[in-house]
Formats: sequence, structure tokens, C-alpha cells
Amino acid sequence: MKHLTDIEIAQQNKIKHIKEIATKLGIEEDGIEMFGKYKAKLPLSLIDEEKIKNNNLILVTAITPTPAGEGKTTVSIGLTEGLNKIGNQATVVLREPSLGPVFGIKGGAAGGGYSQVIPMEDINLHFTGDFNAVEKANNLLSALIDNNLQSSCCKLNLDPRTILWKRVMDMNDRSLRNIVIGLGGTANGVPREDGFDITPASEVMAILCMANDFEDLKKRLGDIFIGFTYDKQPIFARDLKAENAMAILLKHAIRPNLVQTLEGNPAIIHGGPFANIAQGTNSIIATKMGLSLSNYVITEAGFGADLGAEKFLNIKCQSAGLSPKAVVLVATIRALRHHGGAKKDQYNTPSLDFVKQGFCNLEKHIENIRKFNIEPVVAINAFSNDSYEEIEFIIEKCEELGVQAVVSEGWAKGGKGTIKLAKAVVKVVESNKSSFKPLYDWNSPVKEKIEKIAKEIYGAAIVDFDKKAKLNLKRIERLGFSDFAICMAKTQKSFSDNEFLVGRPENFTVTVREIEIAAGAKFIIPILGSMMRMPGLPGTPASENMTIDNNGVISGLS
Repeated sequence: MKHLTDIEIAQQNKIKHIKEIATKLGIEEDGIEMFGKYKAKLPLSLIDEEKIKNNNLILVTAITPTPAGEGKTTVSIGLTEGLNKIGNQATVVLREPSLGPVFGIKGGAAGGGYSQVIPMEDINLHFTGDFNAVEKANNLLSALIDNNLQSSCCKLNLDPRTILWKRVMDMNDRSLRNIVIGLGGTANGVPREDGFDITPASEVMAILCMANDFEDLKKRLGDIFIGFTYDKQPIFARDLKAENAMAILLKHAIRPNLVQTLEGNPAIIHGGPFANIAQGTNSIIATKMGLSLSNYVITEAGFGADLGAEKFLNIKCQSAGLSPKAVVLVATIRALRHHGGAKKDQYNTPSLDFVKQGFCNLEKHIENIRKFNIEPVVAINAFSNDSYEEIEFIIEKCEELGVQAVVSEGWAKGGKGTIKLAKAVVKVVESNKSSFKPLYDWNSPVKEKIEKIAKEIYGAAIVDFDKKAKLNLKRIERLGFSDFAICMAKTQKSFSDNEFLVGRPENFTVTVREIEIAAGAKFIIPILGSMMRMPGLPGTPASENMTIDNNGVISGLS
């Protein structure tokens, strides 16, 4: 079955006016801000801390993925459909897709098959303008910094050699990683080195997703660390009086977006940080919004559980006081073949031997989830080339570990294909086996927190800090940021910082190259190995397979 376009969905009368979706959540028409017929913004006044405590948060994560991904979004949407089918009011809460991956390697990120959020094309493109607002707020601060360097009045004595703040753009463009600005004479500014990160890696995006309310957003924007003066004093965005102007640009972006699933259930989509170079989860506000309006909230965290889930649990849940009741760990036979040694041209060929060898990757992720005192359910995201023997092997091996593994057929069947998964999740929730505890205390020493993640979650034997990282640690301590959370920047392709070490590597060394500071988001970012915060396009970008006709019908976006 092909991926349905928005027009095909509308023609099948499956798409409902957004007022109907809001009504399902108990929201009156005048309680939403509509963006056309099928999208709306939700006011922050709907958040209810008492209701949040009584409802159930389910995190969907995955094993270490192949480049195409293993279908967390599809499973998250499908599980939401399945829960509603068995009588549990459920809402899916997701991140907004970035244009970088949309036009790069992955294409669209709104689910697939009969487990989609719609309107898919809007969601994958400019949506309600949140990414544009984040980009503009970030680059406003950049402009204010360079204006202060140029201006003869109100100078902060800022040393341009120490400026850490970068510009951002929501596109994969490796040529902008390192640039020189201010060339062409004195009228064009002060020449200095600069660069671009991708918008999902912006600290403004991180702040948007960590803020509890609008006042908190403004405070965090003001706390952004920029660099040092010539006499070594730290400079923050508040010293440029930037926080209010930045917040003005984000006044709509802070409100979560309401859309719908293909079966007409509520979907809240908000924020979009990557998980390999940022915290990889939707906003605290969106998750709390969902928990204020629904009995079950299904949310996902990017890439494998060693990245998105670790950050969701250690950063987001600690900061917001959230306690997931269960974790759904998505696995595909394709990925297990990969981790068992299969080459790319063998991914879609049944091989019980490869699956047996690759099961160690899934097993390590199960162990890691249990370190947070949360019980996992394994969702086997089904593909047509999965063999019965491979599926049965995974189910049996998980059963030996005391974990239920369930085949999920949300892509092909929607909610009908996820009823068994939904029942397994409800069973875990009602068993009260999960009682979330974080892996580390934010107040622990920075080096200790980094080593704990690397050794316990990744399985590293040694954590090596390069000279620059050691200097960064001294700076963090001097600035008083030692009690921040840790947001690792690491390859998503391996537990290690070497993408070629698949499966469950052991006795390896993790190298911390440098450590960045996100003072407004209240976390620090160790950069492991060769990770970059501005990705590049692949040899054959997904954009090459996209078309649009004279009637505006888009093909190839999924």
C-alpha cells in the first residue's frame, strides 16, 4: 500500500475539521486558534497539573537504527489508534519534522501507511511556522551580537574570538559549518569566524522544548551564554537585552499544534530537536498538554534508546517531573539483521542467523530501559519480508528476559494492527511495575555524569577527554554550570562513538572532543567523536524524487 497524500485522504472523507478533533479533547471552538481547516494552536491555559498526575505517559523509542529509521513515529501513531480502539482515550504527541531530513535522507516524518498524522504535507513542510520562528529568534541574537561589536555606543567589550553563538538554518548544508563573516570593509561589520548549525540543534529550539511557560521561556532566552569580554567576564543574551525581542518572535511558536491521525484521533505536534545532537523530544508544554487532555499520551524520542530515550528520561522527565508508565521499544527484523552482520543488500533477505547475532543490540536496550526502573514492551514493526522463524525467535528470546514482544502492523492496518500492542502496554501500565528513577543526579560532577551515561548506557570501558574538552570542563565549573543535565552529541548508528561498531560493542573507548554549553536550556553538550551540528546531504537527496504538478499535488514527500 502506498503512502496516502492529503488530497487522497480528503477524497476518502477521512480528514475531519480540526474543531471536531478539539471537541474530542473537550475543547470548545473558541478555545483554539485555527490555521485553516485542519490545524490549530492550543492555548497554554489548558495545561492542568492535577490531571497530569493521574494520566499515563508512554514513551516510544527504538533499537539502534539503520539509516532509514525503524518506524517509531509510525508505531507511536498506530499505538494511539489501537488504544482508542480498545476504549482508552489516547493522544499522540510528536516532534515537528525538520526540512533537513525531509529533503535529505529520510523524506517525510509524519508516520506512514495507515498510521499517519495529517495533513501530512503541511506537517512536513512549513506547518504553522514554528521552525521559522525559532530560526528568526536565533538569528536575531546573532545580529544583535555583531551589531554590538560594530556599534560605537553601548559596547559590552565582547571579545569576538570567544563568541560561541552560531547562526542556524533548517536545511542540511555542510558548506556553512565554518564561515567568515564581516568581510568587505568596515561598513559590513567586524570580520570573525562564525558558522551555522541546523535549526533543530539550536539552543532556542532546546529552550522552546524545555520551557514550562512563557515567563520561563523569556528567562531561559536571557540566560543564553554568548562568550566573554576581553577581561574574561561572561556575556549572556540578557546583557544585550535580547530576551524580550526573541520571545516576541516565539509568542505563537510556544503554543502546541493540534492535528489528527488518519483515524481521526488527536495528535499534538510541537518542537523538533534532533536526538543525536540535541535532546530529541517534543516540548514539555506539548507533553503536559496531552496529559491534561487525555488518559493516555504516546510520545516518541529520536533515534535509538541510547540517545532519545536516555535524554527524554534524564533531561526532560527530571526537569518537568514526568514519570513514564511504560516504554515501547521498537525493533525491526531488518535492523537486527544489520546488527547481526548483514550487508545493506542483505537487509531485506530473511536470515535467522543474522537475527540471532543481532539480538544482542535489542537485549542491551532492554537492559538500559530497566535501569530507569521502567518496564519495556517490544514492538516488532512488521515488514513483508520478515519470516515467521525470525519473528518467533525474537518473541521467545524476549519472553526469556521477562519482556512481552508483540508484532505491530500499524503501517498496513492502522489501529486494527496494533490492538495486541495496545493491550500489552495497558497491561504493563496497570501492573504498576514501573516507578521511574533517573540514571544520575543533575548535581553530580559533570565528568561523573558523562562517564555514567557512556559506561552504563553505551557500554564503554573508558571515557577519554581531549585537551579541548578538559578546558571546557574548567570553563563550565568556573561559570557555575556544573549542575546542568548532560545532552550527548553522538552518532545514532552505534552504541559507541564509532558508527561502524554495530551490534553490542564492548571494551571500547568513547572520546569527548569538546563540550558546548546551553545555559538557557540548562544542559551541556559533550561532542563525541566526529559529530557535527550541521548535517550534510547524502549523495542522492530525497528531494530528487519529489515532484509537484500544476494543481499543487506533491509526490515523493513521504
